[in-house]
Amino acid sequence: MSDNSYLNFIIMLKAFTLVGIGGAIGSIGRYLASQYIQSRFVSSGFPYGTLIVNITGCFLIGLIFAIAGKADIQEWRLFLITGICGGYTTFSAFSYESLGLLRSGDILHFCTYVAGSVILGLIATLIPIIVMEKI
Repeated sequence: MSDNSYLNFIIMLKAFTLVGIGGAIGSIGRYLASQYIQSRFVSSGFPYGTLIVNITGCFLIGLIFAIAGKADIQEWRLFLITGICGGYTTFSAFSYESLGLLRSGDILHFCTYVAGSVILGLIATLIPIIVMEKI
């Protein structure tokens, strides 16, 4: 293995580790927050826990991107945004990317991304449920 290949491997391994540890923290945080919030609304069938996790995740990713935009902190971005926020909720990434399209004036891609994510996501969830009910 050449020195350059070894260095690239170490950099990639470090990135995987940062994302993995952050993802674990975010996933545990999502579970705990969602369970806690949902337990406060026992009689309701509405998914308050997921809703609040998605909203707080969006706030968190916006805050981190705003702060990270002021400094070059690539490793922290991997850990906080891709790892923790990604583990906590991918809805925050969807929200941020959607706003990026909207803010750049790319209305067609914004509408396609939002509608496609929601509609195709629902269909992709429904299809295996229907198929498994038939088996």
